[in-house]
Amino acid sequence: MDLLLGVRLFVRGAATVFRTPRLLLLGAIPALIVSIFYVAGIVALVAWLPELTSGLTPFADGWSGTARTIARVAAGAALLGAAGAVAVVTFVAVTLAVGGPFYEKLAETVDEQVGPVPATTEPSWARSIARGARDGLVLVGLSVLAAIPLFLLGLIPVVGPVLAPVCAALVGGRLLMIELAAPALQRRGLDFGDRRRLLRTRRLLTWGVGIPTYLLAAIPFVAIIAVPAGSAAATLLARALRGEPTGQERPASRT
Repeated sequence: MDLLLGVRLFVRGAATVFRTPRLLLLGAIPALIVSIFYVAGIVALVAWLPELTSGLTPFADGWSGTARTIARVAAGAALLGAAGAVAVVTFVAVTLAVGGPFYEKLAETVDEQVGPVPATTEPSWARSIARGARDGLVLVGLSVLAAIPLFLLGLIPVVGPVLAPVCAALVGGRLLMIELAAPALQRRGLDFGDRRRLLRTRRLLTWGVGIPTYLLAAIPFVAIIAVPAGSAAATLLARALRGEPTGQERPASRT
């Protein structure tokens, strides 16, 4: 089943990073720098949450105390959920922008450990940076657009607080894979649109890698190791989607 295969790829990618301190350090340094700013933003959001929820629910001003509290707690939970989904995706996009060369090297190392990579024409450094920045902006825009229905979904009584996080993980996991698989797929000549179409061909496989990455990246400071682990796993995902060996095909032991 593709979903379980994706989870196995995530575990293998994480294990590859943890077994190689150099790879972990390559991915952790940019993530640590960006994490400091994002944690500050989360603290500020929580501090201003009462004022924000009051501003989002002016219709509840005339309600009874209990009804008003319920409405504003639901609005606060929906706002945090939507903001969290945007924060995770943008965190990864910003981290990859800050540490682009680090993650290029990480993906290249994982690729070469598993098997040969089809020869492609490497873009210039400046062109690669410009394309990465453009793709990152597109991804941030998509995450913001996705946050609007997630926020509205979270406002639905009873089922909203359950469905919104589930949908956020599905949407966020896929968006993360678009970004984290970029170094490996760009080496194979695929642009942003090509990556999106390729990931759609096996959604369950993509979610199997993307959802664990998303859930771990949503935890402050755990994201420092979740991003390099997810980057390594996304490289294996890219190989699987392209029909290339991922190392799963190798025998468990050799004599």
